[in-house]
Amino acid sequence: MDICRCRMDTDVRLESSLWVGNKRYRAVLTGWYFNWTEVDKNRDKKTVSVPVAEVIGVEEGQVEILPQKCVEDTDKDFTVFYVKRSSSGGSYGLLWRLGRTQFSCPSRVLRDQWTQHLRAALKTHGPLRPHRLLVFINPFGGKGRGRKIYHSLVAPLFELAGINSHVIVTVQANQARDHLLKKDLTGFDGVVCVGGDGMFSEVLHGLIGRTQQEAGLSENDPTVALQPCPLHIGIIPAGSTDCVCFATVGVIDPVTSALHIIIGDSQPLDVCSVHNPSAVVRYSVSLLGYGFYGDVLAESEKHRWMGPLRYDYSGATVYLSNRSYAGVVQYLPADPLLSSPRDNTRCLSGCSVCSRSTERLFHHSSDSGSLYSSHLSQFSSDSEGEWVSVKGRFRCVSLTCMSSSCPKSPLGLSPSAHLADGTADLILVWDTHPLGFLKFLYRHITTQDQFDLPFVEVHRVKAIRFSPSPEEEEEDDEEKLGMSGAVNEKEGHHVQDGETRSSNGSQQHLAPRGVTKHQKGISSLLCGLCCRKAPAVSVWNCDGEILPFTELLCRVHGQLVRLYARGIEDGAAANTSQQ
Repeated sequence: MDICRCRMDTDVRLESSLWVGNKRYRAVLTGWYFNWTEVDKNRDKKTVSVPVAEVIGVEEGQVEILPQKCVEDTDKDFTVFYVKRSSSGGSYGLLWRLGRTQFSCPSRVLRDQWTQHLRAALKTHGPLRPHRLLVFINPFGGKGRGRKIYHSLVAPLFELAGINSHVIVTVQANQARDHLLKKDLTGFDGVVCVGGDGMFSEVLHGLIGRTQQEAGLSENDPTVALQPCPLHIGIIPAGSTDCVCFATVGVIDPVTSALHIIIGDSQPLDVCSVHNPSAVVRYSVSLLGYGFYGDVLAESEKHRWMGPLRYDYSGATVYLSNRSYAGVVQYLPADPLLSSPRDNTRCLSGCSVCSRSTERLFHHSSDSGSLYSSHLSQFSSDSEGEWVSVKGRFRCVSLTCMSSSCPKSPLGLSPSAHLADGTADLILVWDTHPLGFLKFLYRHITTQDQFDLPFVEVHRVKAIRFSPSPEEEEEDDEEKLGMSGAVNEKEGHHVQDGETRSSNGSQQHLAPRGVTKHQKGISSLLCGLCCRKAPAVSVWNCDGEILPFTELLCRVHGQLVRLYARGIEDGAAANTSQQ
């Protein structure tokens, strides 16, 4: 008869022989891992090691959960469900699957010991696991599969993990946001959105707004230090675009995202607030884009009947239209000693840059409510001299708080951007000939550096201001540049020597602008039937929403929200759970 050993005074909590099918294993539960190793083999013994924190659930009997629940109640068996990783086929990001192993014990007493000890270990190692979730399902997003995805793939996993879910299927725009702003949220550990980036944006705005209301803070004041949200956000991808999910998990897969939610993973996320005196505040985490990206979104709204294909069609149409826009961009640089958008790092799970930023942001106060109080002075008039100003014609102006990677662009808009370092990357693409801009766009789907082009700049910033320039002022400026600037013949740019200082003391650079007659000929050839008089101003694309204004002030709020995620895992982690 096999003897079960239970030693609470050491790292081993429980140890005994168990059967898996017709093979005997030595199973050991330590403080951190549940391991089982083949006994009857002399060589090449197989050992499976599962972190206790990644055990999803323990059930008596022989149990199957997916694709549908099936239970065979037996006295001496129990089933353990856990996270099992596999490659997603890309350079980064791992698929999580529900691993399942059925164990047979010599007696029911031993079976009960194992289930009790495993469940106790889960409580010890899963203090952040959610117990009650508020779930919003967008039934219209993507291909209308949100409801099916949740009920067939996600709900069974939540039930296995003992999570109580209150589900709301939305029937109109902003329903999730309004619910979060007005309804009682007592007792919920987090909010889950089943949909795409649009549904996530609703939840983001609702949670941030609710948190500031309860703290008595004004969201519309750009100098106010916003209170971090207490509730986590979970994303089950089911939309036309799932950029936020991809950039924080590395894959677009409902089961993977559900398992991250279950084990209570926590990934802080920077949020950019977007202000204009005539409108309420908006928030962005992935893309705030003017020019090309704004025009693509505006064009795509005319072709919603095309589904996700409308973005490809609109992108081609806008590119052939060959537009650029005059504007003034001011930005508040981040500390270049902490990180750089050109340092070739990747923000992966356990990112050291983000970890150091957490220590820096929380260093002076244990009260999360005053998280940003030490940084308020940077937005006061006393620090105006720190702002850098540039003026010119732009193909696009983009600001992103993350890499903004997606399946079509695995490295994203800014490959070295970080999720939680309190900064954003500002990307300026000056007016250039169409083939040059096409090269810039093409590099997003390759591993080539899209910033290594003479008409592209990238800056790591804490805040930006933008205002469009009237066309007639632009023409006057170009004449002045032609008289006092030097001409770069290779790229056809007018470059102003040196820099000037504005009346408020900030640096002001005159932008490299203008194209040669030869390049204009290329433009005319490429425009074709798409050519028409370009509007004087573009629109801002704020995470897939068109903003009703063009002049704005944006500020980055470090680690304002937390997601049920852990960042993108490197492929080397694929074999750490089961070998």
